[in-house]
Amino acid sequence: MFDTVLVANRGEIAVRVLRTLRELGVRSAAVFTAADAGARHVAEADTAVRVDSYLSAGELVRAAGAAGAQAVHPGYGFLAENAGFARACAQAGLVFIGPPAEAIELMGDKIRAKETVRAAGVPVVPGSSGSGLSDAELAEAARAIGLPVLLKPSAGGGGKGMRLVRDEAMLAEEIAAARREARGSFGDDTLLVERWIERPRHIEIQVLADGHGNVVHLGERECSLQRRHQKVIEEAPSVLLDPATREAMGEAAVRAARSCGYTGAGTVEFIVPGADPGAYCFMEMNTRLQVEHPVTELVTGIDLVAWQLRVACGERLDFGQQDVTLTGHAVEARICAETARAAEGRVDFLPSAGTVLRLVEPSGPGVRVDSGLAPGTEVGTAYDPMLAKVIAHGPDRATALRRLRAALAGTVVLGVDTNTGFLRRLLAHPAVAAGELDTGLIDRDAAGLLEAGVPDEVYEAAALLRQESLAAGPARDGWTDPFSVPSGWRLGGEPAWTVHHLRVPGHDPVTVRVRDGQVRIGDAPPVAARVSVDGERVLLHREGTVTAFHHAGEWLGRDGDVWWVRPYDPVAAALRGAAAGAGGGALTAPMPGTVTVLKVAKGDEVVAGQSLLVVEAMKMEHVITAPHDGTVSEIDVTVGAAVAMDQVLAVVTPLAAEAGPHDDGSGVGAGNPVEPVGEGA
Repeated sequence: MFDTVLVANRGEIAVRVLRTLRELGVRSAAVFTAADAGARHVAEADTAVRVDSYLSAGELVRAAGAAGAQAVHPGYGFLAENAGFARACAQAGLVFIGPPAEAIELMGDKIRAKETVRAAGVPVVPGSSGSGLSDAELAEAARAIGLPVLLKPSAGGGGKGMRLVRDEAMLAEEIAAARREARGSFGDDTLLVERWIERPRHIEIQVLADGHGNVVHLGERECSLQRRHQKVIEEAPSVLLDPATREAMGEAAVRAARSCGYTGAGTVEFIVPGADPGAYCFMEMNTRLQVEHPVTELVTGIDLVAWQLRVACGERLDFGQQDVTLTGHAVEARICAETARAAEGRVDFLPSAGTVLRLVEPSGPGVRVDSGLAPGTEVGTAYDPMLAKVIAHGPDRATALRRLRAALAGTVVLGVDTNTGFLRRLLAHPAVAAGELDTGLIDRDAAGLLEAGVPDEVYEAAALLRQESLAAGPARDGWTDPFSVPSGWRLGGEPAWTVHHLRVPGHDPVTVRVRDGQVRIGDAPPVAARVSVDGERVLLHREGTVTAFHHAGEWLGRDGDVWWVRPYDPVAAALRGAAAGAGGGALTAPMPGTVTVLKVAKGDEVVAGQSLLVVEAMKMEHVITAPHDGTVSEIDVTVGAAVAMDQVLAVVTPLAAEAGPHDDGSGVGAGNPVEPVGEGA
């Protein structure tokens, strides 16, 4: 076994690999960029070396030398499937813990990969042939196959750069967008086109091969719950497959691995028609550890990272196919830094960012957490949005699902928006519970999985906490000025209401009035309510019920959902609305990110729905479109500019807009988010 291994990655996968290295008694070395100096994987490694980029093979090789490592584990993402990096390690005398560079190169080219496995007797998805196709050739191939089609980068995976095209008129635009994203994600904009299978299921087979000719498969994983072609929930085994189909797909995966001289842990991915599982087709092979590998580990009892290390050391597999058994059921949920918002009949999953102010990770029977988080972690938009994975195992699927839902309810990440609550509702979806899955389920039903508005209790708890904070006030020399306390007291009359204007991003602002043990939201009748603190929780006592929230700063969390309840200034909002014109044409950034494309200039006339610019974050693009016909009266950004969430990007003035300020309906006030007003307010 190696003395020291460099983990050439970050986040939860780096922490996961470090755990196995500790268990094996192997010294670990981490790498980190300036942005990750305080990251959890740095703290958990035995030593760490700073690099400028996780994508620089030269820097990573030098870091391995500086740390005294004999081998490099690439994790997944970054350079994990980069043949050049594998060769650079070999040239430096380092063992690359993965397959040979030739296998990475072959399977990393999706076009060559399909040709290779087809020759080995593995069925493949119908699609374009040949590499280096021009835009016109791709469009012609798409027409020949017949729409709908799927555009895919040849050089990478993870859903990045993939585009489903149903309308021939959109082909040129989608090809250009897919090339941009593929170039940005993989440094290679080569595309292929494949037939789109309606309501498909995504099932993959885990393979493990040593350097002595032994190859086994470890069963399948169902990865059909996806959005934007990226996996969200994974499970093992699949409820779709019967033993005969499982055996046939496993044998096909083994043939695919042998066809490229594979060693180590890898995954062969298939697209499977839900109505005919026997008609499975090869999609691609991932020449690395998969994000969802924990579900296979839990149902087989095999530590895949440990076997990656053993195979890299030259050891033989000490078990055969007949020794592999699947016990129970495991389900994994990916916790991502993102905000799900409904917009124009669809749901957008937008990257989020922030500082982790409070963290609670679940535990209990059958529950496992692979996480890169720690209190104080800075979540930015430079890297993939996945923060952690919560996995549950049980004797059957129903138990595993129930344990995972409970584990997500006990997961608390305050300071950054995550998809935890969305995942919990997804797992309770009747089709998911029944195992009736396909890759389009989330896109079809996402709107029904969003929280149904912000509960009143959230605004009430936030207002009462703000009231208590203001009431405590800064004392001077042990004395508090009673006239500075917002108690509502006034001479010779009933106490006045103290007004709190609050807003959760993505939702309309709300006015909450507080006085003397009562809370009133908008024009609703007042209710008796107060808050108390119980350890690290805030308890809302409301008319005989008690609701517990996790709390940090302006953040509240409960049952996996979190809310950033911010003070809101209606006067400032009215002024912003007036500046945008009577049509309300100010376009703001839906997420923190970088402007990558700018298609218009000041003075241009545009039509409703026209693409104006593109904001990218975490390798995902969000197109900003014109809200109505009009003229671009302001452009406040340039290509390459970093933007914050809610920052004004451009203003589109309607053609018939009237000049002058207007009331945006948000109300008026004294310009302060908290204001005392009289009884009738």
